[in-house]
Amino acid sequence: MKGVCRMIEVVFDGKGGLCSKEISYYQGIAPVGIFAWMDIANDPAPLQAHGITQADALRRLHVRDIDGQWRKGAAACIIIWKHLSYWRLLAAFVGWPIIRHIASALYNKFADYRFARLAQCQVAKNT
Repeated sequence: MKGVCRMIEVVFDGKGGLCSKEISYYQGIAPVGIFAWMDIANDPAPLQAHGITQADALRRLHVRDIDGQWRKGAAACIIIWKHLSYWRLLAAFVGWPIIRHIASALYNKFADYRFARLAQCQVAKNT
């Protein structure tokens, strides 16, 4: 759906301490009208239309870019950072292929560790 002005949709775990703090920070510095923030820990309904399970969305940050493509994990972070002052340089650096590969591996390792330990993730996994 190119040419259509749409917001970047960010689905995140609002119950996870680190994730909610990070997203809260981004919300505070983000330009108005760029992002739509959706706490799917408290309301997973928006995921159903996209075939994303709550467990998958709680495991890794998901972002739907302005072209309608879903990105997750480190790639989702890059999309967010590209639109934030002072974070664009990090987005460019992490976007380099070898750095992106390393960042994705580290992100996924941490995400799996975190997912295995948070109660809301285990509840979603078992539903």
